[in-house]
Amino acid sequence: MLNHHVSDLKNWSMKKLFMGTAFAAVLASCGVGDNGELIGVQDRQQWYQEDPFGMNFIPLGAFHMGPSDQDLPAAQTAQTKVVSIQSFYMDQTEITNNEYRQFTDYVRDSIAHRMIGEDHLIDEAEYTERINWNERIRWDDEEDAEMLAGLFLPEAERFYRRKEIDTRRLMFEYWWIDYKTAAKKANRYSYNEKGFDGREVDWEYGNGISDRSDFIMHEIINVYPDTLAWVHDYTYSFNEPMTQQYYWHPAYDHFPVVGVSWKQSVAFARWRTNHMNENFRRSSGITIVNDFRLPSEAEWEYAARGGKDLAAYPWGSPYIRNSTGCFLGNFKPLRGNYVDDGGLHTIIVAHYWPNDFGLYDMSGNVAEWT
Repeated sequence: MLNHHVSDLKNWSMKKLFMGTAFAAVLASCGVGDNGELIGVQDRQQWYQEDPFGMNFIPLGAFHMGPSDQDLPAAQTAQTKVVSIQSFYMDQTEITNNEYRQFTDYVRDSIAHRMIGEDHLIDEAEYTERINWNERIRWDDEEDAEMLAGLFLPEAERFYRRKEIDTRRLMFEYWWIDYKTAAKKANRYSYNEKGFDGREVDWEYGNGISDRSDFIMHEIINVYPDTLAWVHDYTYSFNEPMTQQYYWHPAYDHFPVVGVSWKQSVAFARWRTNHMNENFRRSSGITIVNDFRLPSEAEWEYAARGGKDLAAYPWGSPYIRNSTGCFLGNFKPLRGNYVDDGGLHTIIVAHYWPNDFGLYDMSGNVAEWT
């Protein structure tokens, strides 16, 4: 009986092999045509998921969102709930001063290019005007410096004997699509056929919307961070070095940027999307685009927990010190003694161990926008 059963399996698998071979031959014989079969579009661009530099893949999952400590009053007013999260990418660390400076320098240089103008700075070979970034801005050239005078503070040279950029001029202009407004059923379009052939169609939007361009939003925002945040938040502390040096000094390049508003964070994400898709991908012949954005509150909390559901801290322990007595994050640890955790104020990113998702500083250091 055993041998017979094996023989039947052999005959069955030979039939399946023949059928599979025959089917493959049919597909191979199709050539350009499909012989009426559903085989999908064959000339699609090849694609693979890449990990953006400095970002980690956060797998999909579900978790209990809400407080996980032993605060009974809070547990009554803000009870936990189970939330499902789709997979996404997230930066390993907070955005640093040097990373955000790439954004502000881009805005500064783009304004300077347009102020100088000229053919050697603006490339009008295409239908739309594009900045020719291959041409360097001659900041020390007398002719260009005269045209760039509006970018500098007039009183800076009198006080410091040097030229300083007027950060109030660093305005970033961008456009974005309001998908939430477009998704409302009252704003969807409908059509009325004209005639009997059905070829003439009259499209109508709701709520007085004329066409899809009404969903394109336009923003102009100053992008320079608030360097006076240190004095504002630490009124009775000596913070002049932090105010004058924190954002621009190389010693703080890898410290988290502070004094950035929510609108500036959104503008940074829009710029980062355009910087990747327009300046690199499409110039390299890649048509697939990736969007960068702030995480939702649920995404941030799920990523911060690092897979440790209902834990008080990202490292899973209910304590803020390890077995040797060292702090596991940058807090205000003790009354008056703010240096016991290794830093008086913010510290360099990725100073402590990451959580199980490979993310750093998900507790402590600085607050983060969602």
